[in-house]
Formats: sequence, structure tokens, C-alpha cells
Amino acid sequence: CHTSGMLTPNGKEYAQKIPREELTHLILKLLQAWKEPLSHFNQHIEHHQELPDDSLSKAKQISNMVHELKTGVEKVTEKARFPISIFNICCMCSTGLSISNEANMMSDSDFIHCFRRDSNKVQSYLKILKCRIMPENSC
Repeated sequence: CHTSGMLTPNGKEYAQKIPREELTHLILKLLQAWKEPLSHFNQHIEHHQELPDDSLSKAKQISNMVHELKTGVEKVTEKARFPISIFNICCMCSTGLSISNEANMMSDSDFIHCFRRDSNKVQSYLKILKCRIMPENSC
């Protein structure tokens, strides 16, 4: 996976120990790291004539959801007044990760496996963040 080099906490217990700002930063880094590979993946599957239209629309829908999620997390960051610069996050994601080359070399099943793995991480981190921001949800 192209994001394997990113340092992420192993397990929920470790993720819960990370300060809110760093956890938000990590979420944004993971989401940003998938922007280009998802774009390449969409272009790749558009050239497969044998794929049903439903598969093509699902792939585009996933890319749009990742973009919307990143935008939403950025808005939460602004409202919470976290000192996070989106520019720095984008730069950090592009350094040290050969995103497009590795994404192009992965098989579709490996790509989906990696995306699912990172999606699960983001989902877990967002749940932890939600519980910290809104403790009334009895997390």
C-alpha cells in the first residue's frame, strides 16, 4: 500500500492517546494521500469497456465521498481552531510517497484492499475525534 510508510497508531488504544489536533492531522493526511490514486484508479477503470456502468459510477462516487470527507474534516478543523495548515498536509503527503507509481502497479484487488484498510482507519479515527469533541454521545 502506498500509505504503508505513514506512521499510524496500531489499535484503538493508541489512537485514543493521540492529541485531537494530531489525530485530525492524521485523518487529513490519509485522505489527501488517496486523492491522486483514486483519480488514477477512476481513469484506469473507465478504459475497461467490460465493466458495468454501475461499477464506474461507484468508483466515481467513492472518489467524491473522499473529497467531501476531506472538505468536511477541514471545516471541522477550522471551527475547532486547530493550528493545522492544509498546505503543509498536502506537502507532507507528497514527500516520501510514490503515490502514482505504486498505485499504478497495484492490482485492482490490492488497491481496493489498501483503500479499505485506510478507510477503516479514517473511520475509527473520526469516531474517536467525535467522542472527544462531543462527549455527550456517550462514547
